[in-house]
This record gives sequence, structure tokens and C-alpha cells, in this order.
Amino acid sequence: MAHRTAAAALVTCAALVAVSGCSSNFDSGRKTEQDTGRQQQLSILIASSGDAETKAVRDAVAAYEKASGNKVTVDVAKDINQQLAQGFAGHRPPDAFYVNSDQFANYAKGGSLYAYGDQIKDADDFSAQLRASFTYDGKLTCLPKDVSTLALAINTDLWKKAGLTAKDYPTTWAQLRTVAAKLTGKGVTGLVTSGEHTRLGVFLKQAGGWITNADQSKMTADSSQNIEALTYVRSLLKSGDLKYASQVDTNWGGEALGKGKAAMTIEGSWLTGGMKTDYPDTTYTTVPLPAGPGGKGTLAFSQCWGIAADSTHRAASVDLVKYLTSAKQQVENAQAFGVLPSRTSAQAAFVKLDPSAKVWVDGTAYAQGPVTVPGFEKVLTQFNTDLATLATTDPKTILTSLQRNGEQALTKDKDN
Repeated sequence: MAHRTAAAALVTCAALVAVSGCSSNFDSGRKTEQDTGRQQQLSILIASSGDAETKAVRDAVAAYEKASGNKVTVDVAKDINQQLAQGFAGHRPPDAFYVNSDQFANYAKGGSLYAYGDQIKDADDFSAQLRASFTYDGKLTCLPKDVSTLALAINTDLWKKAGLTAKDYPTTWAQLRTVAAKLTGKGVTGLVTSGEHTRLGVFLKQAGGWITNADQSKMTADSSQNIEALTYVRSLLKSGDLKYASQVDTNWGGEALGKGKAAMTIEGSWLTGGMKTDYPDTTYTTVPLPAGPGGKGTLAFSQCWGIAADSTHRAASVDLVKYLTSAKQQVENAQAFGVLPSRTSAQAAFVKLDPSAKVWVDGTAYAQGPVTVPGFEKVLTQFNTDLATLATTDPKTILTSLQRNGEQALTKDKDN
């Protein structure tokens, strides 16, 4: 707690650094590497999932300070995208910061990120899929700080009450439909999840489709595979065996599972921490998502540690990020707040400590990464709006719109 208290005293100026560049650390008169070999004052900006993550980062930073002699201010953002945009615009950003996958390409294209991947000798310890998510113009720009995939979480009490056993865990779409129907009734919905592409996208992948081709150069949204996927989801919505979290008065699948409103949900490894904190008396298990006609499919979620191109402490920032993404630190973070290590070696170590994480770790081998085309977040926002009406809208109409909007974004990116 002492580390958190000490850091809190420095937060005010750090917040202003992100917004207005108050700190003299970002004096434009300084040369980028002039402080190499001397104690340096660094500032980092994070978007925390909660107290556990904030404490883990501050504890790690305190250990780095002791080992390096440098000093680091940790600021927890209220709106990290807005604060970073303001910092970049004023050429006074924090030295290092979380970068969301949906904003990565925008920042990289704008020249805001310092590409340091070539300085990481063991970069191949991060999976090829994760490295691809944070590569721009052929350069690994920033290191994935952690990862999560999606799995099927089952309320075991409701499962048993429906007369189901472990032999009934669904491994195909047909089996998922059967158990969802059996579990629905008396105030319980068989399957509840968020009605967004970050959850329903698993069905696209399981059908053998996805939003774009592998290198994100072409839209593939209106494929027959994707139509089949959304048609399947729509049928579950119309039968009432699948509902969106908002339809059962909850904010996310974990809440629906914990409150007994959902017998099953589709969620990531962060579910572990949420259930432990908010619903400790709810018993549940996690299994791989059922395979579709195209095979197994899940989604990968990650953020990376960005370093500002305008930072006056780039070498020290790289040193800090190396420390924060070390295998040892990633395992400690995983234990602290439920994320999975992004390093393959650390994943193996973590599963030995927490076998329940295996289902999510195994998913990293075949997970689909996010679309990271500059400006594409607007396309996906509209897609989410359209998915909210899936129960009453022809899937082909939704996907045709996604195809059209996506093609415009790709064309714009190429033209620029």
C-alpha cells in the first residue's frame, strides 16, 4: 500500500502531462537520449481494469525503480484514448502507455509511436498473432502486455438442475443449441453474452469466416460463412435461448452468470477476477467454445505498451517496458488480476500455477486477432449497432453494410 500512496501524490501532475504537458520531463529543448546513464524521471499512463491491476502495475514499477535507479510516475487514465490524443497533439505525451488494439494503427500511422520491437531480442516469445496485431509498416511497434481469449463459462448449479453432466458440455453448434434450450426457463436464459462483435465474432470464426482477409487488405464480411454464422445466432435469439446481457438487465455476461440469470456465457479470462470479487458463491466451470462448420474459433484481446515518439527518455522507456513484460512480471500480473501472459513461456508457467486458466491459454493457438486498420473503429461501432437488431434484421443486410463501410475505410487508408 505504501507504493500506492507514494504514487498517488504524483498522479496530479502526471494527469496534466497527458492532457497539457505540464511536466518539465517533456521539455522540447532536451535531446532524446541526453539522460542515458543518469537517473531519469519517467511517466506512464494506464487504463486500469480495477484496483488489483493498478496495484500490480505500481508494485512492478516500484521494483523497477529499485533495480534501475530511475523514477516512474504512474497515472491511471479516466479516458486513455482522449488523454493520449491530447498528449500527442501537444507533443507532450507520457513516456509509456497502454495502447488499445482498436487505436494502435491510428497512433502508428500518425507517427505517435516509437517502434522499438527490433530492440527486443526474444520478441518471438510473443505469438505471431499477437506480434501481427501490433506491427505497422512491417515493424513490430510495441510489445503486447497481456492477452485474453474467450471461452464458454457454465453455471454448474444450473447445469446440474437441468439434468446435465460433463458429458453434455457442447463441442458443436448443434449441441450448444440443444443445451441452451434445455437450460432456458424459470427466469434463466441458456446463453447470455454481450451483443457486440467482440463476443459474437467467435461465431464468424467458427463458421470459417471473418471480417477481413488475413492481411487486412480486403473485406470478407459478406461471405456465405459469415451469413451462416449470424443466421445461427439469430435463430438462438428468436427462440429465446440466447439473450444479450442488456436484455436480462445486466451489464455483461459475468454479471448474468453470477446472478443466475444465465446458465452459460461467452467471456474472457477476466471473468475469473470478476466472479471472485462480485459473485464468490457462484460455482462455474469453463470449457472451450463449441466448434462450428469451419472448426474451432475464439477471439484474442490485447493491449500493448506504447512508447511515445516524442518522449525524451526513449531508451529508459524501452528498458522499463522490457521489465514490465518480462515472463516473471507477466505471471505475477496474471495471478493479480486475471489476464493471461502474452509470452508463450510465461503462459506455460502460469498454467502450472493455475490449471483453470488452461482453457483460455489453449485458445491463443487458434484465436483471431482484432482488425487494426486505421479508422476502422467507426466501422465496428456501426457493426455493433446493427448486431443489436439481429433478432429482427436479415443477417445479409447487416453484413452487406459492414462490407460497404469496411471497403470505404480500407480505400481511405490506402489513399492516405
